[in-house]
Amino acid sequence: MKRLTVLRHAKSSWDDPVERDFDRPLNRKGLKAAQAMGAYMREHELRFDHVIASPAVRVTETLVGVAQSYGEEFDLTEDRRVYLASNMTLVDIVHEVDGEVESLLLAGHNSGLEDLVMLLAADRKGDKLLAAVEEKYPTGALAEIEFDAASWADIEPGSGVLTRFVRPRDLDDELGPDEPT
Repeated sequence: MKRLTVLRHAKSSWDDPVERDFDRPLNRKGLKAAQAMGAYMREHELRFDHVIASPAVRVTETLVGVAQSYGEEFDLTEDRRVYLASNMTLVDIVHEVDGEVESLLLAGHNSGLEDLVMLLAADRKGDKLLAAVEEKYPTGALAEIEFDAASWADIEPGSGVLTRFVRPRDLDDELGPDEPT
């Protein structure tokens, strides 16, 4: 059994004058969401043998915030290919993971992450979790897919079961979408 947890970076700051999109940091709400997700992961005893992450600043800061509340450091590999990757590039990255790893956390960006979840999770009629992912995979959201597979290379489209989808607003109403002004 393999378990893939997919974490989108938390809300980033568009007010920070950076030269490259890659360097955009989290905003205050994003840091709070990352910490809330870390607390959720600790409370629900989510464990990871390995973490693969985009090296973009907003992903790095998300994982720092998650780790603060989670209470543990992650065995982390930064992979530049994750930055703004398509779902098929992400599948290639997952296929390369060592077979000893049972539980993998993949942290990165949309639209690739949402598309990855939609590609890998079996489309079961009336699946409310999958419908929620399809509706919107917001910043800071976490999805978990389980596979009946011996190796990561065996994972194919539609072969997983989506077992969890959690958005920051599910953990704290203040972390939901901003109200129109």
